[in-house]
Amino acid sequence: MNPIRVFLVDDQALVRGGFRMLIEAEDDLVVVGEAADGQDAVQALARTAADVVLMDIRMPRMDGVEATRRLAASGSEARVLVLTTFDLDEYVFAALKAGASGFLLKDARPPELLTAIRNVAAGDAVVAPSATRRLLAQVVPTLPGRPNHTAPDPRLALLTSRELEVLSEIAAGSSNAEIGAHLYLAEGTVKTHIGRLLAKLGIRDRVGLVLFAYETGVVDR
Repeated sequence: MNPIRVFLVDDQALVRGGFRMLIEAEDDLVVVGEAADGQDAVQALARTAADVVLMDIRMPRMDGVEATRRLAASGSEARVLVLTTFDLDEYVFAALKAGASGFLLKDARPPELLTAIRNVAAGDAVVAPSATRRLLAQVVPTLPGRPNHTAPDPRLALLTSRELEVLSEIAAGSSNAEIGAHLYLAEGTVKTHIGRLLAKLGIRDRVGLVLFAYETGVVDR
């Protein structure tokens, strides 16, 4: 089985060095490149295949939000895992909107970081569901352009009542197993519902579903 290819983006060389040592000590992970800012990262990733990008938010020249947006627009297959010092940060929300697959605090313990990389590579986008929910609950209502709930998103009409229930559970930070327990569904059935949600709504991953649920009023604070 091929190792998970990780690309490091942080303006501090010591931080990148620490991540590299941690990651390369694992048999199933390998660092394929690194960059000191978003601009260099976008350029390097145009010619370097990566599965997961560890992306710092605040960097000179081009920050992690813009770099994530450009990677998503380029059609890159790499999934972005945002690293931040603050768990309630509007920049993190912007990065999630731009296409990041999740976020993690920089002071996370090494096993948490390694697990997050593996989860993101496997497509489990919500790395820290409770933290994601807390971030969105605080930040979404303060952002300009929050939709008026009296004019529902037309995509909501495409969803069955069960799919809406699953969507609400995802936005609440529940894992597939927890959703199954709450709704009396087999975990495989939960995965099927999530796949249908992604397809019907044209959304890439679970973080996108969380954002959609908050922005359309499926979940309120």
